Amino acid sequence: MNLLFAIDRGFVSRFLVCARSVLRSGGAEHYDFYILHSDLTEEDMETVRRALAPKAACHFVAVDPAIFAGFPTYERYPLQIYYRIAAPRLLPPTLDRILYLDADTLVINSLVPLYESSFEGSYFMACTHTRQLLRKFNQARLGIEQEVPYINSGVLLMDLAALRENLSLEQIRDYANSRKLSLWLPDQDILTALFGHRVKLLDTLVYNLSDRVLSFHNADPKNEPVDLDWVRKHTVVIHYFGKNKPWKPHYRGVLDVFYREALTPLP
Repeated sequence: MNLLFAIDRGFVSRFLVCARSVLRSGGAEHYDFYILHSDLTEEDMETVRRALAPKAACHFVAVDPAIFAGFPTYERYPLQIYYRIAAPRLLPPTLDRILYLDADTLVINSLVPLYESSFEGSYFMACTHTRQLLRKFNQARLGIEQEVPYINSGVLLMDLAALRENLSLEQIRDYANSRKLSLWLPDQDILTALFGHRVKLLDTLVYNLSDRVLSFHNADPKNEPVDLDWVRKHTVVIHYFGKNKPWKPHYRGVLDVFYREALTPLP
């Protein structure tokens, strides 16, 4: 199973918690981790290799920032935000699909059913956390003519073969510059604007669950309530996105139990 991460030196320890959760619960016999970076040292890479061997092979892909000359950057969003979108142009051409995970995700059940599923003509599989009203607003904000779901980019299964034929770095750069004053979450905005019409939506409760998503779901009387027992049995990826993270002060939620479990050593 091919998995993709984009990290810098400050995220090595966070990435390792996620990676160990994959090894513990991801369901595959072997993993190939592809790690896009621009600043990892040989010591960092050796630390990662030792932590994940022998069940995972680690492939470190050094990205030359010059590739992204002319791309706009933001105080909270450095150049690395473009790495995951540009991954089909950065990874070996022999790869046909890969699952991207943010470093603030955890895997608690098998990834295999997702990884082996059909793209059905889409370039990506992903989740949306946005309801109809905000979807309309984002459509106007991003200058999208057709109605498309707003994509959360923390969990992305990519059809690399299709994207190599249809993804252009120049297109990404030109769009980012043309809308740079309107972009709030640049990587998600760009992904939605350029490829939202070619995304196969996944069940958010299963593949991109956060405390906020769980709270909104349970607050809607039309929905069957979801408790931690349901999450433990059915959810595959938990995503601690935004500022509410269980390793930071003032965390509010119930999904931190899975983070604490993920800190236990691998057998």
